[in-house]
Amino acid sequence: MLFARDPFSSPILRTYLHLSRHPRCMFYLFMLYIPMEVKLWNDKRERGVHENFAELYAIIKATENLEKAYGRDILYSSEYDIECQKLIAHFKTLGSTLKETGPSIEHFADTYKMECPAAIYRLVTSGVPTTTEHRAAAAASPLTSAATVAESVQNFITAMDSLKLNMKAVDEVYPLLLDVSASLGKLSILPPEFEGKTRMKEWISKLSKMAAADELTAQQVRQLGFDLESSYNSFMAALPNATGV
Repeated sequence: MLFARDPFSSPILRTYLHLSRHPRCMFYLFMLYIPMEVKLWNDKRERGVHENFAELYAIIKATENLEKAYGRDILYSSEYDIECQKLIAHFKTLGSTLKETGPSIEHFADTYKMECPAAIYRLVTSGVPTTTEHRAAAAASPLTSAATVAESVQNFITAMDSLKLNMKAVDEVYPLLLDVSASLGKLSILPPEFEGKTRMKEWISKLSKMAAADELTAQQVRQLGFDLESSYNSFMAALPNATGV
């Protein structure tokens, strides 16, 4: 800023210096130069909600970008499938936390002007990767359908997520395994000795002998998680083979 020969001849500067002598003005001028902390939350609960919202925003954006990249043939199907499964799993885990405290996903996306239609469809409407939908369509026949395949995938993911959320009581786990077993039983493309069917029946038989309030031990939870993941991978691998794709 350029001043006249006499710096104090500037009318703006003279006014500033004059006002700064007033006690109240001096207080306000002093406050302008004090760094102040701006609180975004009042307690730990509000902080948790804000952090969950930030994570939800990141998941939606990441899913939208992933869908666009796959649609433009930038990713291999295997790469897309792995990343999409991770995002869907994280979304479902976070969704259970926000279920009672947060808005609907559609309302959340609309509020923050996210414009992520592909992500909303993948996370909310479909719940499975595009690759799974394609496999389901390929496996569809008079004896099976894409809806049944998608149902089986959803039941597997729900059961695996429940263990990650520390759900280990018999009355929590047992119904989920029944759903997995029932959906697998609807698929005639799977052989009777299919790994997933056998393992689910073994676990269902074991849990049926326990009380509803009983809880699985850490070792049992780990083994069940391993069996679910192994059965899920075998199930996904069996879909294209069953139709000769």
